[in-house]
Amino acid sequence: MKNTALSHIHEQLGAKMVPFAGYNMPVQYEGVNSEHETVRNGVGVFDVSHMGEFLISGPNALELIQRVTSNDASVLEVGRAQYSCLPNENGGIVDDLIVYRLEETHYLLVVNASNIEKDWNWIASHNSNGATMQNLSDDYSLLAIQGPKAIEAMQSLTSVDLAAIQYYHFKVGTFAGIEDVIISATGYTGSGGFELYCKNADVEQLWTKVFEAGAAFGIKPIGLAARDTLRLEMGFCLYGNDINDNTSPIEAGLGWITKFTKEFTNCTELKSQKENGVQRKLVGFELLDRGIPRHDYEIVDAQGNSIGIVTSGTMAPTLGKGIGMGYVKSEFATVDSPIFIKIRNNQVAAKVVKMPFYKK
Repeated sequence: MKNTALSHIHEQLGAKMVPFAGYNMPVQYEGVNSEHETVRNGVGVFDVSHMGEFLISGPNALELIQRVTSNDASVLEVGRAQYSCLPNENGGIVDDLIVYRLEETHYLLVVNASNIEKDWNWIASHNSNGATMQNLSDDYSLLAIQGPKAIEAMQSLTSVDLAAIQYYHFKVGTFAGIEDVIISATGYTGSGGFELYCKNADVEQLWTKVFEAGAAFGIKPIGLAARDTLRLEMGFCLYGNDINDNTSPIEAGLGWITKFTKEFTNCTELKSQKENGVQRKLVGFELLDRGIPRHDYEIVDAQGNSIGIVTSGTMAPTLGKGIGMGYVKSEFATVDSPIFIKIRNNQVAAKVVKMPFYKK
């Protein structure tokens, strides 16, 4: 198992550490609900340095990215980021990722930790025009400073105007005395804030300065368990749960990042899905009775017939009710459709709802 550059600090803080995507990661410190509430109402810090970073550069960088990703990266200006996915040849998704345009011909691809090797091999296998590829995953750390107080708490650490960085934009500047930090507003919690990319050698200084500056604002370290409940309340997909090698972006409701203005892997089949419809769709649902939906629980209709499967579920800390996401037959995918979740042989009533579940 790998450690991040901050694993020893998490252990010193008494975090519960678990294996996650091949890394020794903090799953919680004080408890999921209190950490969740800290991010929703204040400011919290996630160490997500396990994420992968690829630098794609050179005159053919954009051409490669266009061929392997579903979204249209040609619209990106320097300082902009874009959510996208890597379609495979069977209608599924190799991974979801964020594409940053750092310079005219330099792009940073941020991928999921569990897929670093898979993604690298996939992109490299399509690199027929000689784009320069560098895997920076082992050299860089990533902190996510999340919550409504994040900007106010961190502004003293940088001359970059944090409030001026719009969603899915970024700046490169000095932060906490460290040069060339990428300051990005691409959060995964729905409560505002930003992410900081720096070299491993600098991240301990960054962590220390962040907690010194945030002390007056009640800043706390946050584990991966609260990260999961926060993203689920927003209806954000998690790779390996809600999307994988066998789920298409059209089924997953990711048609908005699937642009047919260009040629990319499996675009013909995906275009056909978009035009002709799919047999199943990813939906959000909330329980009408008591219970907690979990990954792989069966979804049934009123007669008990199987109509789908839960991909993510939890007792939502902010909402105080059971919520989840899952794939259902398309005829059950409209908002307010009655469905039932099988929980320990009971059919618990639920209904399809529009996401996000959490609205500010």
